[in-house]
Amino acid sequence: MRITHQTNHALRLLMYCAANPDRLSKVPVIAVRYGISETHLFKILPILSRGKLLETVRGRAGGVRLARPASGITVGNVVRLTEERFALADCFEDPEANCPLIANCRLHGVWQRALDAFMAVLDGTTIADLVGEDHRIAAQLGLDIVPAQAV
Repeated sequence: MRITHQTNHALRLLMYCAANPDRLSKVPVIAVRYGISETHLFKILPILSRGKLLETVRGRAGGVRLARPASGITVGNVVRLTEERFALADCFEDPEANCPLIANCRLHGVWQRALDAFMAVLDGTTIADLVGEDHRIAAQLGLDIVPAQAV
């Protein structure tokens, strides 16, 4: 399985918003910071919005932000929203696949266990895990993060 650009860009967009939690993030700025196309990011917004991972605010002062805490969004959530195929072999999608072993194949079970393990890792990793709490990602993205004041 190979993750598409759409999924990669969706994860980067969510990571940016997680690293910039107290402000609306502007898609053109995100695109420049990552060196990717605004058009690609704008195509991903409705997918993430429908999946209730991202909120969009329209207008001149608008932008995007996480729809829920970064700790509540897993990489698995994003992959399931943005990827169309999870087939590791033809027999996953087509039971009539041209394979003489299909009726007694144990390899199919191996592929399924591998996919299950892969998804378990993604489900166990949150956007918050990817961004961390040390603000290094925010600094690398050029975000001015002001630490919370002690009360």
